[in-house]
Amino acid sequence: MKKVAGPLKLDLAQYRALAAFAQFASDLDKATRDQLTRGEKLSEVIKQPQYQPLPVEKMVAILYVASRGQLDDIPTPRVKEFESGFYRFLESERATILAQLAASGALSDEIAAGLDEAVAAFRPGFLA
Repeated sequence: MKKVAGPLKLDLAQYRALAAFAQFASDLDKATRDQLTRGEKLSEVIKQPQYQPLPVEKMVAILYVASRGQLDDIPTPRVKEFESGFYRFLESERATILAQLAASGALSDEIAAGLDEAVAAFRPGFLA
């Protein structure tokens, strides 16, 4: 969890500062727009319904996906839909990834590669 969530606080702080600045700017360069988009997706991903906490392995999986920029082209209103669909996909098709995350408590290179593969398999069906 620390490996994935470590830079999250800094990324969100930078997003909030840029969002405040962007209100007054008329045109932004591509890097700034990309950072605003990523921050918007990360902000959406960290929201959880009250009294419905997520298991740690699911939090790690979605934070990894979002921080790697794999949600950047998903429209913000559909991020929660992507998230719930991705959890169902992991539980049914790639249950070993969640089991390994739960057992080890760490994001190894093998698990990260498995998550990258799972996202690559899930995204085309979601975006279709």
